[in-house]
Amino acid sequence: MTPRPPGPDQPTTTSPPQSPNPNPNPNPSQSPTPSPTPSPSPSQGPSQSQSPRAGTTSGAGAGAGDGAGARARARARARAWAELLRLPALFTVPGDALAGAATTGNRPNPRTLLAIASSLCLYEAGMALNDWADQAEDALERPHRPLPSGRIRPPAALVAAGALTAAGLALAARAGRPALAVAAPLAATVWAYDLALKRTPAGPAAMATARGLDLLLGATATGGSARPALPSALTLATHTLAVTTVSRGETRGSSPLAPLAALATTGTLAWTLTRTPQAPGTAPSRYPAAAPSQHPAADTLRTVLAAAFVATSGRPLLHAALNPSPPLTQRAVGGGIRAMIPLQAALAARSGALASALLTAALAPAARRFARKVSVT
Repeated sequence: MTPRPPGPDQPTTTSPPQSPNPNPNPNPSQSPTPSPTPSPSPSQGPSQSQSPRAGTTSGAGAGAGDGAGARARARARARAWAELLRLPALFTVPGDALAGAATTGNRPNPRTLLAIASSLCLYEAGMALNDWADQAEDALERPHRPLPSGRIRPPAALVAAGALTAAGLALAARAGRPALAVAAPLAATVWAYDLALKRTPAGPAAMATARGLDLLLGATATGGSARPALPSALTLATHTLAVTTVSRGETRGSSPLAPLAALATTGTLAWTLTRTPQAPGTAPSRYPAAAPSQHPAADTLRTVLAAAFVATSGRPLLHAALNPSPPLTQRAVGGGIRAMIPLQAALAARSGALASALLTAALAPAARRFARKVSVT
């Protein structure tokens, strides 16, 4: 409780302490004459019994308490938005554009940065829209989520989704018409998935399409063409398809078939990552960065990254296959999302873009760290 100064209806009166007479009368027969003590008038300000310092200290304490409460409310609101937007999952987004840019044989440029920013906005738009569309279901199965718990109002989530979508398209337009031509169907796929396709058989395919388009966005923004990035986009979309299929058992559990299929997909993709796509003796590629045989260091790096991809995604998938309970299924989905990072880095390394591969791989520790604080599922 913060002490409060007494109000006008709670007067505080205190008698001044009696001090001994400093000059006692040596004649006991004569009594000392007490000196009158004037009572303070209202114009003289507070008396000694009401110290102004006490009121100031009490008021300062109340102000400090209000400030601490405001900061606590601000932190709680920020955490609610971090949960709504699943901020740790953002670390899996820049690698899409970097992997796409690597396939063009060009270095990342300012248009690549615009593509990354556009991808981040569209990704977060999908997160906000996802919870807005799922608020009735989350009220029963995930009442702790920001919308059903009342920490964020549903209209605010919908407005955020619309604003982020508009920002993503505007950034893609700044990157050029080819990039906007990819960003527009990407945004449409995100909204279609959240509002209509999520619970249909087409749901996983729609999510896989969105992730593949996100990689193509980086390629078109950097080099103007999506064609050289199609194999990498297909690889990333295949992994996304497997993870999204597993995610359908997050709240109620499922059979072991989906985790087993995703585990087999993980192994197959890792094997393709370590293969050299261009056989010796064939004509050189139009896009030199796409020929890893010309980059021995990239070959070694992509092998290491492929192993990291298997370790990040495969182990939780195996646990979910042995026991497809909701907690283990959620852990498998989280591992599959984080495995996007080594997969993207391996794709960049396969194209010979060592710097982009290392930069993408450096995002993995941060994603793992923040995922301990805010769930990505």
